[in-house]
Amino acid sequence: MSLSIGALRGAEQRGQVDHRLARQSLINEYRRGRLGRDQVCDAHHELIRAAENVGTPVETPCPICEASGLRLVTYVFGPRLPAHGRCVSTAKELAVLNRRRDELSAYVVEACIECHWHHLRKVLPIGGR
Repeated sequence: MSLSIGALRGAEQRGQVDHRLARQSLINEYRRGRLGRDQVCDAHHELIRAAENVGTPVETPCPICEASGLRLVTYVFGPRLPAHGRCVSTAKELAVLNRRRDELSAYVVEACIECHWHHLRKVLPIGGR
């Protein structure tokens, strides 16, 4: 097998970016007292509104307040979508976007509806087929 850009990206699977390490680092800094709660719990009100109304509940508690209000919200960005992205509320809607010819990016964000913690979990490519 030769080492090429295609091999690095994967011929069948396009790359996704996972932000678990950055998330854990931020949580550790908060727990050590190097960051205040106001610095990590500052989610935009539209993100919290989306989390409350269309977010997918997560079984694990919030890493900051330990409440059970942690939700996942997915936004899709790309050509012929609004500049602020499109909030995807169902798997069916995501499947429709994944069939598009345009290459799109899906951003999965976790948000706590209790304390307003938020962090980008992962970015994955969709569409482009």
